[in-house]
Amino acid sequence: MSIHRKALVTRHNPVIREINPLSPLSVGNGEFAFTADFTGLQTYPEQYTIPLGTQTQWAWHSSGGRNVWRLSDVRMQYRDEEKKLGGYPVRPDDKEEAYHWLRQNPHRLQLGQFGFRFASETGGEVQPGQITGIEQQLDLWSGILTSRFNVEGVPVTVVTCCHPDAEQFGIAVESELLTQGRLAVHIAFPAPGVTSRSWDQTIGLHWGEPDSHTTRYIPKRERTAAIERFMDEDGYRVELEWSQGELKQTAAHEFILSSRGINGKLEMTAGFSLLDDVITLPTVQQMAEASRTHWERFWSKGGAVELADSADPRAIELERRIVLSQFNTAIHSAGTVPPQETGLLYNSWFGKLHLEMHWWHAFHFPLWGRTELLKRSMDWYRDILPSAREIARSQGYSGARWPKMVASDGAQSPSVIAPLLIWQQPHPIVLAELCYLAEPTRETLIRYGDIVLESAEFMASFAAWDDAGQRYVLGPPVIPAQENHKAEHTWNPTYELEYWRHGLEIGMKWARRLGLPVSDKWQDVCSRLSELPQEDGIYLAHENCPDTYTKANIDHPSMLGALGMLPGKKVDAEAMRRTLQRVMDSWRWDDTWGWDYPMAAMTAARLGEGHWAVDLLLKDVTKNTYLPNGHNYQRPGLYAYLPGNGGLLTAVAMMACGWQGGPERHAPGFPDDGSWTVRWEGLNAWM
Repeated sequence: MSIHRKALVTRHNPVIREINPLSPLSVGNGEFAFTADFTGLQTYPEQYTIPLGTQTQWAWHSSGGRNVWRLSDVRMQYRDEEKKLGGYPVRPDDKEEAYHWLRQNPHRLQLGQFGFRFASETGGEVQPGQITGIEQQLDLWSGILTSRFNVEGVPVTVVTCCHPDAEQFGIAVESELLTQGRLAVHIAFPAPGVTSRSWDQTIGLHWGEPDSHTTRYIPKRERTAAIERFMDEDGYRVELEWSQGELKQTAAHEFILSSRGINGKLEMTAGFSLLDDVITLPTVQQMAEASRTHWERFWSKGGAVELADSADPRAIELERRIVLSQFNTAIHSAGTVPPQETGLLYNSWFGKLHLEMHWWHAFHFPLWGRTELLKRSMDWYRDILPSAREIARSQGYSGARWPKMVASDGAQSPSVIAPLLIWQQPHPIVLAELCYLAEPTRETLIRYGDIVLESAEFMASFAAWDDAGQRYVLGPPVIPAQENHKAEHTWNPTYELEYWRHGLEIGMKWARRLGLPVSDKWQDVCSRLSELPQEDGIYLAHENCPDTYTKANIDHPSMLGALGMLPGKKVDAEAMRRTLQRVMDSWRWDDTWGWDYPMAAMTAARLGEGHWAVDLLLKDVTKNTYLPNGHNYQRPGLYAYLPGNGGLLTAVAMMACGWQGGPERHAPGFPDDGSWTVRWEGLNAWM
């Protein structure tokens, strides 16, 4: 029996009936997102812990202008001074100003805040406590947000939507407050700079330093206007259209769209672009219709998993997380560049992308029959390939070394951790392989061939020959996915070793598919890479970490990824079973991250431990919390974590439809004792 998809999706529509500081709702399309409070705009941002943002993939700013500092201005550590090679921008040392500028810049812009201003009957401004009857619903099937509430007893209805193919949003308002002249739209533009060197202090909109940016108002024909924004060498344009009222500039960076009391309806659309681009705004009705068509197609054509008929009482919550994670990753993780960890919701780590997280953001898309959403960001690797080649060359390696923390320009950021990570290196290889499995054509091979081959070339070059052990070694210095290990004391991390083999094997497949000779070095590294480190039949975090489960049992239990995220060709299944049991018993789960639970669940699934897989996926830990808006909460400052959502979808796809070389039975990653009823369609077993 096929799944009634609309019923599945809409029973999980988020409904808000009070101010929830952690769960504002967003509309978006992967390139643009607008996040609203309970009014459908951004009226009371001070009531929300999460900043109410308006963001795109292309809007970035560099304080003081571009290239104020370059990486060559920063001190390099772990450098071979004799060969003038290597080195990583890890510590500021005596180059602190350059180090921190490069870490903070470019940073992602907030494009403006749009909110209502409600006047009370006595002329004052209405406060949140004076608003009653709140009922806001995000209709996932259409992508449209509808907000209803009463202002001093007067009903207000607001419909908010986003164009599926443009950086545009629109609102339609109905209320007698408009006729009475008591409802206006307030538009304000924040400063572009950052306020602190600490990532968790950069999340909000910056309302200081009004002289650091310029806002130019350009009235056009009746009820249309353009607003141009300038900051150092960067800028963008906002186009506005409205159905009634008058737009006036009230301060250097603020505007009011006031009602003239003509009728009780107001429509407004806003579009955003770079300064030289042309914006054509549709009507709100046209935008809403395009949104309906887009989201109905999205939900109808991709994969679907239904769990509601299960006997396990946790099933409906898991189903809710699955549905909302599909929506949130589609609007926050499916753009033309890999996303930041908080997507287009608000800025974390200066809005920069973390490439080691790209797997978690996007690997699930092809598994759910939505390869086109992954392909959007894959071409970006080709765009930054020259930069990745230069990183490898400067360190004495060949091929392309992908950075960890970057802006859309692909420039490496200084960090105590980022330059020493390596597990992002095979990601483009396995992501390209998913694209090929979906479309096994010569065109796919040509499109991603350079990305795959140059990634593999660096991997083979990076592995160091250990003559005493007659083997290839990874590190030191290296920081593994479990980032609490010191680079100079770390070598042969378990997960990275297995990922290196896996990535090189796929790289060699691509060379053969392209009709190219397979590198002897790649084959040699693949065959003589170090064995996965164990002690007493249990896998260690890395070869030099005997205290993995006593002192180092925080952060990611990344050794589990060697069998789960990966096929684990070199993994001993029983040793991994003992490892998983040890992790479940001894790991400090309060110090983990949102993707650790699906990672562990995938390991359990491959081991045939369906009960463990479900328990891990639904583990009752703060960092495995999924808020009413579907976002994976981590901690104060990190209120949304898209790698958790993407990891959940990857694990569920694997548990429901299986994996390459896995058992034939239905839903092999779920318990087979009758407690779970799993219906699925449109998934791919490509792990």
